[in-house]
Amino acid sequence: MLEDANLHNPNSAPIRMPATPVLVAHVRSCGWLSQEGELETLSLKEGARRLSTSETPVLVLHALATARRLRCGPFPRLDILELFAFTRPAEFCLPTPKGLSEALGLARPHSIEDEVETLVMACQQLLTELRQKSSKDLQTLAWAMKTGGWSWGNIVLRALGADGEDAPHSGALLRSLQVWHRLKEWVESAPPPQPGHLPVEPVEARARLDQLLTSGSEERAEQKDYAGCITEAFQAPNAKAEPAMALVEAGTGVGKTLGYIAPASVWAAKNQGAVWISTFTRNLQRQLDGELDRLYQDKNEKKRKIVIRKGRENYFCLLNFEEAVSRLRLRADDAPALGLMARWALASRDGDMIGGDFPSWLKELLGARLTVDMTDTRGECVYSSCSHYSKCYIEKTVRRARRAELVVANHALVMIQAALGGTEEAMLPTRYIFDEGHHVFDAADKAFSAHLSGQEGADLRRWLIGAEESSRSRARGLKARIEDLVAGREMEEALDGIINAARILPGPSWHQRISGGEPYGAFESFLGRVRQQVYARDINTGSPFSLEAAIHPPVEHLLEAAERLKVALDKIRVPLQSLMKGLMALMDEEADEIDTATRQRIEAVCASLERRGVQQVLAWQSMLDSLFSETPPQFVDWFSVDRMDGRDMDVGMHRHWVDPTLPFVEEVVEKSHGVAITSATLRDGSGDDEADWKVASARTGVSHLAKPAVMHAVKSPFDYPNQTKVFIVDDVRKGDMDQMATAYRELFLAAGGGGLGLFTAVNRLRSVYQKIAEPLDRTGIQLLAQHIDAMDVGTLIDIFRAEESSCLLGTDAVRDGVDVPGDSLHLIVFDRVPWPRPTILHKARKRSFPGRSYDEMIARLRMKQAFGRLVRRKSDRGVFVMLDRQTPSRMLGAFPEGVEVVRCGLAETIKGVHEFLHP
Repeated sequence: MLEDANLHNPNSAPIRMPATPVLVAHVRSCGWLSQEGELETLSLKEGARRLSTSETPVLVLHALATARRLRCGPFPRLDILELFAFTRPAEFCLPTPKGLSEALGLARPHSIEDEVETLVMACQQLLTELRQKSSKDLQTLAWAMKTGGWSWGNIVLRALGADGEDAPHSGALLRSLQVWHRLKEWVESAPPPQPGHLPVEPVEARARLDQLLTSGSEERAEQKDYAGCITEAFQAPNAKAEPAMALVEAGTGVGKTLGYIAPASVWAAKNQGAVWISTFTRNLQRQLDGELDRLYQDKNEKKRKIVIRKGRENYFCLLNFEEAVSRLRLRADDAPALGLMARWALASRDGDMIGGDFPSWLKELLGARLTVDMTDTRGECVYSSCSHYSKCYIEKTVRRARRAELVVANHALVMIQAALGGTEEAMLPTRYIFDEGHHVFDAADKAFSAHLSGQEGADLRRWLIGAEESSRSRARGLKARIEDLVAGREMEEALDGIINAARILPGPSWHQRISGGEPYGAFESFLGRVRQQVYARDINTGSPFSLEAAIHPPVEHLLEAAERLKVALDKIRVPLQSLMKGLMALMDEEADEIDTATRQRIEAVCASLERRGVQQVLAWQSMLDSLFSETPPQFVDWFSVDRMDGRDMDVGMHRHWVDPTLPFVEEVVEKSHGVAITSATLRDGSGDDEADWKVASARTGVSHLAKPAVMHAVKSPFDYPNQTKVFIVDDVRKGDMDQMATAYRELFLAAGGGGLGLFTAVNRLRSVYQKIAEPLDRTGIQLLAQHIDAMDVGTLIDIFRAEESSCLLGTDAVRDGVDVPGDSLHLIVFDRVPWPRPTILHKARKRSFPGRSYDEMIARLRMKQAFGRLVRRKSDRGVFVMLDRQTPSRMLGAFPEGVEVVRCGLAETIKGVHEFLHP
């Protein structure tokens, strides 16, 4: 119990913590340490009862996950994760007792009793660290959080040696949260020159690779071959729109990351330019960040030459934070959360809240409003008119990226930046490497699509008008962002016209009005007709999932509603274009008076008006035109009602490219000088190598290039026939969830943990979890689950990696994001063949591929990606199990040549899994 957690300081008396209970919850039971020091193991029901009747806060780890496990509501608590975030801001810690012990260097707990003791010892150590870090600023911040009701307030103040003092005055408390005063400003510099065109030779790439490999690293001939292949993307171009293009498949274990870092770093150094390395998942971005420590071991040099670059919506916005702090007089109970955010903001490397050094569990503990909603959302930035512009995390990162050698980005950002002409970059990159290249198609599909929907319309309304009554949004409207630029000028009339016309866009509570048949305005009326058509045409209206329908033939009155919406949208577009014209004229007329920051701000405003306003409205009007004629052949249009658990979440019309790699090639690839697209799963394994490369070329857009790409395949160094085995279970009915649950349970038990269960539907995952969580827990196997545990996917994967005896259930995001070597992952169980959903968009794309091969290609690629998670090093062994007896033999190309595939019953599979993994 905490009563014994005494802290000493040579200059003060010992601190005695107030007695408080401690609770750790598992799936079936919980550990409880009473105020009197009695340690008990309780049922979940009894644990929940004691929480609800405790007169003092209870020490727990991750209160939200604890409450969900105990099936209880909020309770008075001391969450040790909050203390960790206050004491060690921007540091990594898994939100488990074992993760906490590892972060703090404590003994690893092996039982529920040990875990209770771990919380006590961790609390003592963190408070000891606080005493050593004590400062006036830290004390004042703790006071500010205490006045807001922080449960740790008195304890932390005592540890800081400030409990006997009077509280600082309100002005000092407020200033303690104003972190922007303590951040360094960035300094503007001249734009960098264009990079050179000196090529990289294979011998140079291999020499750099040798430098990157440490003495203890495993030397792989395949990795050297791969590094040489990637140099094809670093040759000088000979004609416009004909970049040097390399399409390289590298089997798992080749060592792609260092393999492409080597030639990329050589090119950057030789040509004084940046290479952008793009990934699809945040997990790979984190991995890349770690691998780049080998290239630049000096932290300051790495900070200068390496930049992790993401979209603006990923970064902490100081203006949003300032507004939240200013509302403390009305919402004093926000102070604890804002205090923890202030601690993180001052310690953060770059203000990245999504996958950076921001602990994802803080969002779960504090809520989105005061954490991730502090990011720059949907183009609301006011740029140089912001009082924090010179300290802005985003602007600082953008400027660092201009002078970096390697920029680690993501597919979505790269595509959007290129499509916008590099509005945030002084000059677009000339060299790209797309890792996880099998996701280029999907990333392009998302980046180059258009949606005329309720949510998109409501977003545009907020962007133009700002927050409205009854809304909790902090959105600043267009007038608030640019009023100082247009005041007293002719443009002011255009601005007022935009604001007035924007009121036809969906406003607060638009969902209810449309569902209730009482739409307001032209936009909502159109959406009401769209919803009517979807519900009239989709035969699955009883399903809790999303619905869709073709746009032709339209239901009665839909065309009239579409015509009225076109006219109403014109009343937004015309003044938007007038405003842009006026702003551009302002830069010309007052060129001798406008400073650089203001000029950049006007350019940024015009770019956002063009992108978020004019182009979006034009896209919507083009889509509406198709209702009166035909959709252009390169596009697919359809209506949908997006649903979640049977509730309508959005209604709208959608437009996607049949082949989204066309705009990807036009906007990104052809505007560059060299591109490498790489992955372990570019080819789907149909058995026809030439056909496989054609599919890879089509899915990456390479087939659209005038100059053919150089294509390579580097085989995995792993001995898959001896390291892996595949079972297809032929006596389990995939529609019977009792049978499915039994299969998952027994397979996980046979493996002794380290199992990943993949599902094609969330409801199937939930059903299996409910049936097997407790039986597995009784054997010491912890079951983690996406969509069930109160943690994000990245955190769940981190826990799964750290706990060798755990198992994890998940869907697509888990399949793509797992990189877990060793016994933490040696079994993958798929519930059924992952066929693509037969949507309207899918059917249109299928028509451009021959017969059923398109469906099989997608399913094989998904299976191949999942199988690739099994073996991450030469000592690994793994088993892949498919619980779908209807798995066609044609799908077996997803597995490496020579791997044994056994079709048998569940009992034989269970025995085979145990014998293979535990010989």
